[in-house]
Amino acid sequence: MLFLVAALLLLGVVLGTVAHAPLTFTVVAAAVIAAWLGIFALRERHGRRHHTSIH
Repeated sequence: MLFLVAALLLLGVVLGTVAHAPLTFTVVAAAVIAAWLGIFALRERHGRRHHTSIH
């Protein structure tokens, strides 16, 4: 019984608020974060490719 309580507590800590949020909200938030990270990566790659270093 103690193992079950510890496992559920660990699962709650790992999942955090995602476990309590609706699935549609979680999917939309994940898509927004993925798009933001993708745009950031593209801007960084584009900026480093066209920026010459003086060092």
